[in-house]
Amino acid sequence: MGGGVRFEHRMSDSDALMWHIEKDPLLRSTIVIVWWLDRMPDRERLEDRIERATRLIPRLRQRVVSNPYSIAPPRWEIDPNFDRRFHVRWMHAPGGSVRSVLDCAEPIAMQGFDRARPLWELTVVGGLADGRAAMILKLHHSLSDGVGLVRMTAALVERTADAEAPSGPLPPLPAGRVLTQAERVVDALGHEWRRGLGRARRAVRGLSGGVRDLLGSPIETTTGLGDLAGSIGRMLRPVTTPLSPLMRGRSLSVRFDTLAVPIDRLKAAAKRAHGKVNDAFVAGVAGGLRRYHDAHGMPVQQLRMSMPINVREGDTATVAGNQFVPARFEVPVGIVSPVARMTAIRDLVGIQRGEPALRLLDEVAELLCRLPLALTTALFGGLLRGIDFVTSNVPGPRFEVFLAGARVEGVVGYGPLTGAATNVTLFSLRDQAHLGISMDPAAISDPELFVASLRDGFAEVLGP
Repeated sequence: MGGGVRFEHRMSDSDALMWHIEKDPLLRSTIVIVWWLDRMPDRERLEDRIERATRLIPRLRQRVVSNPYSIAPPRWEIDPNFDRRFHVRWMHAPGGSVRSVLDCAEPIAMQGFDRARPLWELTVVGGLADGRAAMILKLHHSLSDGVGLVRMTAALVERTADAEAPSGPLPPLPAGRVLTQAERVVDALGHEWRRGLGRARRAVRGLSGGVRDLLGSPIETTTGLGDLAGSIGRMLRPVTTPLSPLMRGRSLSVRFDTLAVPIDRLKAAAKRAHGKVNDAFVAGVAGGLRRYHDAHGMPVQQLRMSMPINVREGDTATVAGNQFVPARFEVPVGIVSPVARMTAIRDLVGIQRGEPALRLLDEVAELLCRLPLALTTALFGGLLRGIDFVTSNVPGPRFEVFLAGARVEGVVGYGPLTGAATNVTLFSLRDQAHLGISMDPAAISDPELFVASLRDGFAEVLGP
């Protein structure tokens, strides 16, 4: 199970980078997801679901173990001291409101993980108005991207409120054991040897193909190599200063908020620009940012955005972990016409998806992992500190889902800031697009105005 996800025993180089650069706490990659429920879930039934999920999804019982001298990316190993009680907590919201739940979620998000344990925590929150409840799921981004997370959490949800509780014996514990240091060294050397052989084979194939291409089409081949070099340069180009004259401060704190937008209206808006839902979504965020700057008397024409581009395909489509490239580019937030803004964003995203460097993600990540940790962290700080905002779009189920008898009314994802002023993540469930708005209070001093500006930005895109 686990949604048909394949779990490797070792981190990819991309995930290892995400894990290591947290030497700088501003670059932490923590994801928080709030599930809004129409009632309190049945505790015994949910605990049983979680126990079964930890047996079906190895990552939920695995900790990260680094290799001596960083010979290879860290391993995922079964935690011999795994205790579900550490990871699952129950509490009551002090105020019984949506705001009180988000106030509880913020310090949970700010706290670092215990690196000796699996990288997830789940808090069930009761005491909301009208008998409602919430569930706060916190996990490290190295476990999965949004698409993989949806597949992994399929083991928790049910299709009907009265679905039969799991019965029968528990699934067996996931296979695995704790290696000795000597075994880890041998395993790491073997991993690097196999990877080196694979790299050599690809190089030979690429060289022979490149020679044929060079002899047959020397101009086109040389131009292609130049385009690839330029693309890698754009990917790694440091930009340490945000474009926003207003959202400049950075801190380790976070403020959460949320909005909901009808998904069908987002689709209809996107069609007016011959685009997709993501184009309308980013245009709404851009419009809100323009309005927020205008309200402070600091108009802007462009802001720098980071957006994950999904590269799941072929053999990697079902691999756990992250399968995306973080594209960075300037977005024209100053375009007043929502259709013109969506069109411009559609074209810009298309250019980013066509970057030649996308197909070299693993090679670039491997190279960066070879650098001293302090240098890698400084490099990524240079790549990320100049980001004004982050957007992410995660498609969820279009049907009803339930959690231990409680109807899931909404799922809101809060992506990591990793040096940006704000992250707006869209998670679709049934007919609604739920927006998780993460804000750095040092950058956004007026969060109520910011959320109101985003609401107006989306109203502008959706139209009458």
